[in-house]
Amino acid sequence: MSGFDINILKEKTEKSLNVLREELGTVRAGRANAALVDKVTVDYYGSPTPLKALSNISVPDPRTLMISPFDPKSIPEIEHAINAANIGINPVNDGKVIRLQIPQVTEERRKELTKVVKKMGEDTKVAVRNLRRDANDKVKKMEKAGDFTEDDAKGTLDDIQKLIDKTIKDIDKIVEEKEQEILEV
Repeated sequence: MSGFDINILKEKTEKSLNVLREELGTVRAGRANAALVDKVTVDYYGSPTPLKALSNISVPDPRTLMISPFDPKSIPEIEHAINAANIGINPVNDGKVIRLQIPQVTEERRKELTKVVKKMGEDTKVAVRNLRRDANDKVKKMEKAGDFTEDDAKGTLDDIQKLIDKTIKDIDKIVEEKEQEILEV
């Protein structure tokens, strides 16, 4: 069976799951989560630097995110970057640390967020199904070219389908966990 490596497909599906997890981490569920500021970059001495490289980010209680900069002089730049990131939370600083108070999410907003989460899940499923289609096409071309016997091709197509089915179950599980987190009051 030369030419088709299911491990490459496995890596691509894992990458899709990781991207989904990252995207879902940025969805604010009314609970403090360090992933909320993962994409914040600070203009630190003229170069864009990730916030987590400039500070320690902790969650002292379920509704507060605390950012402790390694260099207290960088607090104004960090505040500016948080405001520019448009995460919908105003930073409050006491000269040493910056606190982000996560507001309570309304029931209506929770329902909107679950729709957003479901859409992210569906988009990921579409991407995974496209990976399946491409892999299946490659196997069929290889069979036509004589690189695969009919039985080998059928076995490989079954393996591809099993991998995709497992990945779609994983996507459903990840989305369901995020929905539970959002709906938790």
